[in-house]
Amino acid sequence: MSHQYDPYGQGNQGNGNQPFGNQPGGQQYGSQPGGQQYGGQQYGSQPAAQQFGNQPGGQQFGSQQYGSQPADNQRFSPGGQQQQPANFNQYGGHQYGFQDHTSDQVHQRTYDEGRFAPSHTQALRIQNRVETHQGAPAQAPWTTQAISVTPSVVEKPSDTGDIVRLVIALALGGLLLLGFAIIFLLMTLSSGLVTFVAMFLSFFPLILIIGMVLWFDRWKPQPKVAMGLCVLWGGVAAIILTLVFQFPLQVVMAGAGVTDDSGAIGAVVMAPIFEETTKGMILVAIALAARRYFEGPLDGWVYGSLAGAGFAFTENILYLSRSYAEGAQQGIGTVALIMTFVVRCLLSPLLHSTFTMCAGVTIGLAARRGQWWAIILMWIPGLLAGMMLHALWNGLATFLNPTTLLLGLVCIIVPSLLISSIWFSLAIFLQFNETKQTRANLGDYANAGWLTHAEVEMLGTWKGRRAGKRWAGRYPSGKPHMKKMIKLSAALATTRMRIIGGIGGTGEQDRERYLLDQFTKERSALMHAAGQPGGF
Repeated sequence: MSHQYDPYGQGNQGNGNQPFGNQPGGQQYGSQPGGQQYGGQQYGSQPAAQQFGNQPGGQQFGSQQYGSQPADNQRFSPGGQQQQPANFNQYGGHQYGFQDHTSDQVHQRTYDEGRFAPSHTQALRIQNRVETHQGAPAQAPWTTQAISVTPSVVEKPSDTGDIVRLVIALALGGLLLLGFAIIFLLMTLSSGLVTFVAMFLSFFPLILIIGMVLWFDRWKPQPKVAMGLCVLWGGVAAIILTLVFQFPLQVVMAGAGVTDDSGAIGAVVMAPIFEETTKGMILVAIALAARRYFEGPLDGWVYGSLAGAGFAFTENILYLSRSYAEGAQQGIGTVALIMTFVVRCLLSPLLHSTFTMCAGVTIGLAARRGQWWAIILMWIPGLLAGMMLHALWNGLATFLNPTTLLLGLVCIIVPSLLISSIWFSLAIFLQFNETKQTRANLGDYANAGWLTHAEVEMLGTWKGRRAGKRWAGRYPSGKPHMKKMIKLSAALATTRMRIIGGIGGTGEQDRERYLLDQFTKERSALMHAAGQPGGF
């Protein structure tokens, strides 16, 4: 879906028809009365005796094409290559960080919405227009815009709520660690020292999954505290709650004379229902209590995958210990342990992550709207999808009775690959969609004059980010400033989405102003670090 709108509510205005910074007497930017210099020195025309960057041939800054090019008309850009002439079309029409300065018109550009954006997003963008930048026009060259206005001092919004949430999360995390210690102690008393071996082996799939989740979460990383809390919840709280919730039902079944000698009821019915419900509770809690950190389906994919990985970690310890104990009675304890490790940790490590991820994705869709009731309602379809996949897997493991080892491996590997492919496919799609949505949201700031459209391409694509960091890395302390700009732009994009969705109220608007202020400061600091405070 594309959106075209006028964020100003009026016709486009350029540098030639709107005063810069409301200068007295209607004087326009770059032409102060009587040769009065902006900031003590006329902007864009330095004294004749001063040359910018030792330009070849004695050309002075401001006496030739903006910036100052060597005689062969070659310049460097954040793309890491020599810049082509101003009208060179690359990455959305211009090289990273550059615009055609010959045009003073503020250009409006349309950006495609990402998938899953609410149908009324276009109308909400118009309703929640970005405040117009009062400094350089939107399409001024990158470095011109970087220093044209001294950034205003914007106070950082109160973070009391975040501090409270952090304290609660750390306290809950401490309790969960204590709970895991108790669970591990009980398993050790039951199975012996082999429990330590089982825990060591169970770390392999856990570390693998965490590593893959972090890789897919690179665009706008989620808070590590929230991610760690999901792992601990899945590995401790979900295990305990599942046992607690199952116990009354087991008592009722026993009283009614219902037997489950084959384990089919427990594996195919009870396990999917109770396990997926308890694992998903942490996702609902984060979406309701820390909405700023649960902003879309990719976030739900991350949190759900980690909660499932934590559950699988503790469950693997239990199954590995039990398989060794049962095998030891027949003199094949080590063989049984290895076989269980291969089946659970190597051939099917992503199952629980995939089951719980389904609920996370649907909750993430509702999180963009912000209503608490929508979050709870949208949990249901994802929860049911995870239950169905879980029941399907357990049903195959329960009812299939392969006659050979090879057939048994096929019955495990094929369903596992199919289920795991859902996990990978959604991760790739959601990550791509996240970058697309980032460009759409940053485009609002470009159309309002805070960024250039070339910056949107640089900060809103993987290729642009890499090119920007390569370019900034050529200068002392330049790369850290570029990294901060990337981080701030990602935060701006999600803040913009929250404002469009009507989430957070005036607090999000204050946060938006603060992020814009910080972004402008980092951009200016980057250009000074590059030794080009006046432009290229």
